[in-house]
Amino acid sequence: MVYGKTCRGHHRVSGLCHTMGTCCACSPEGIQMQTTVNGLTINYTLDGPATGPVVMLSNSLASNLTMWDSQMPELTSRYRVLRYDTRGHGGTDAPAGPYTLEALAEDARGLLHALGIPRVHFVGLSMGGMIGQILGLEYPKLLQSLVLCDTMSRVPPEAKPLWEERIHTAHTQGMEPLVEPTVARWFTAPFRAQRPEVVDKVRSMIRSTPPQGYAGCCHAIAGLNLTERLNAITLPTLIIVGEDDPGTPVAASRTIHEQMQGSELVILPSAAHLSNLEQPEAFNQALLQFLAQHATR
Repeated sequence: MVYGKTCRGHHRVSGLCHTMGTCCACSPEGIQMQTTVNGLTINYTLDGPATGPVVMLSNSLASNLTMWDSQMPELTSRYRVLRYDTRGHGGTDAPAGPYTLEALAEDARGLLHALGIPRVHFVGLSMGGMIGQILGLEYPKLLQSLVLCDTMSRVPPEAKPLWEERIHTAHTQGMEPLVEPTVARWFTAPFRAQRPEVVDKVRSMIRSTPPQGYAGCCHAIAGLNLTERLNAITLPTLIIVGEDDPGTPVAASRTIHEQMQGSELVILPSAAHLSNLEQPEAFNQALLQFLAQHATR
């Protein structure tokens, strides 16, 4: 039961009332809000019907919560949608690294606790999908379902020098040298030519990512090694991947699919790494169909 209508002071611009351990909506839609978790200021938004099932969206490396804008109109017609900026990204604090995936997952768990949300349908893309795997292994009772998008479950040893190079670049030159190589991996060439306004928005997200936060998360990703543990996750799981994703290729998603009994795999044609932006209609259709099967409350 909610007895109050005002927000407590520990939210800078709160979207929730905390009374007797429960919560209610109390702010305009789309407002970016902040709360403190694990000594970290976390930036988030909470949109959609207050009584709807909660869907939590977790961003990729070098992006922020606005990367999900193309999913919001359809999701918020039925679901309560929690977006947040991962540690080191967007409006969330970027403390000195290195970070670990376990720490990033603990941030997500702590955010849910701070907002009084007991369970969510978790959707993560790339780094967000890695965080989702950790949550599925360490905190399965927080999740009603899991959607892993354009992600992987293991970084092979031979790829670690690449991550070290990115860390070095961010620390010594900032984000600018990383912008064009990143958008070249994240979108197919035809899309980059046909939809420059979308690509420019992503360029801006990359540029605005704090180098310290980017490097900290690169350290976390470089340590990824979960493949052999994934069979312990028994949650309903959907895996979505762009057919032309060079960074987390279809083979990586097939590996996850094979390890997770009962999981579903959807491969989106004509999409690279940010498949939710390159093919939003197909991505949304796959996501909404899955959620409709599993979001009963």
